[in-house]
Amino acid sequence: MAAPAPRLIAHLDMDAFYASVELLRYPELRGLPVVIGGGRRHQPVQRADGSREFFRLRDYTGRGVLTTSTYEARALGVFSAMGTMKAALLAPDAILLPVDFDEYRRYSRLFKAAVRNMAPLVEDRGVDEIYIDLTDFPGAQDDQGRAAGQALKDAVFDATGLTCSVGITPNKLLSKMCSEFDKPNGLTLLGLDEIPTRIWPLAARKINGIGPKASEKLAAHGIHTIGELAAADPAFLVANFGKSYGAWLHEAAHGRDERPVVTYSEPVSMSRETTFERDLHAVRDRSTLSGIFTDLCIELADDLARKGYASKTIGIKLRFDDFKIVTRDLTLPAHTLDARSIRRAAGECLKRVDLTRRLRLLGVRAGNLAKLADLVDPHGAEAPLVAQEAPAAYHAPMPLFDAAPPSQD
Repeated sequence: MAAPAPRLIAHLDMDAFYASVELLRYPELRGLPVVIGGGRRHQPVQRADGSREFFRLRDYTGRGVLTTSTYEARALGVFSAMGTMKAALLAPDAILLPVDFDEYRRYSRLFKAAVRNMAPLVEDRGVDEIYIDLTDFPGAQDDQGRAAGQALKDAVFDATGLTCSVGITPNKLLSKMCSEFDKPNGLTLLGLDEIPTRIWPLAARKINGIGPKASEKLAAHGIHTIGELAAADPAFLVANFGKSYGAWLHEAAHGRDERPVVTYSEPVSMSRETTFERDLHAVRDRSTLSGIFTDLCIELADDLARKGYASKTIGIKLRFDDFKIVTRDLTLPAHTLDARSIRRAAGECLKRVDLTRRLRLLGVRAGNLAKLADLVDPHGAEAPLVAQEAPAAYHAPMPLFDAAPPSQD
């Protein structure tokens, strides 16, 4: 019996995905520092001569956070999750564009469909990245997957006009690291025998799963590189980082990862949230908050319907001006995917929160999910578990921030 072929796992990561999608829409911005994270008021203005006027970071006021930036903006020190006001100090002339998640999701579906047409063993890891098992891909074993990787990159570009970077190694851990090696538009191959020369010199934080706190703790013990981590006594790592995480650190530093490419997994929850451009008050900004809250519930209901799920637990997430985060949940007597029912349940959650402080962020979450197919009987009638109101109720008035200040839990 022939031995199984060595594993070849690819990690495909779109290059500056949100920003790249926007550059398709505004090609005149190519080569310029551009950041994504604005609101509706930051839409470009069409001039009479057909050109466009763009919003500059220097003119921004508010408390927003950047979603992403082009590589030109990153060269100026501007990165995703950075406060927009801080970014304005670093790159005042950078262009600020509003976020358009619907368009980003559309391009996400396009690039993933292009990959699946070639290689069906795909693990979805988010809007802009996937893992692909190339072990049995025709010809991949002949050149460590180089031709297959290039073919995937070409297919993505043909389908979207966007570039991606691909890392191909024997496992997911190494492939994710390697997809960052030659961005943008890179293709990196790595064998296990190359770990000492190409992986060990890197900072320990380059391993996906070693966050800032763990990196700081490792540094306190004199461990700064992956090679130093690989040389550390496993017993020392377990003693200082716990049995499970300590053992994982040792394995990861040696490039060991047996996780398979998982082609399908059930979602645990779905959510919609938004960060405000300025802090909003529950009473003085009642109308604005109520409209945003209703829109989030409608969007969440649409997500559930599109993906074929219903929820039995509805929750909210609030971040206040002191950055404190509060969540509340409510379990319903029946599953629902109805916007009005979600809005009502989320409103009940809100009544259990002290709304004295101003709000920075508002979110709605659907948990305890079930497939619609499992909630509908074979004869086509709705099972008792599904609660859904008429579609017209989606846009009916649903007042919220209009009651007396609620009591705390």
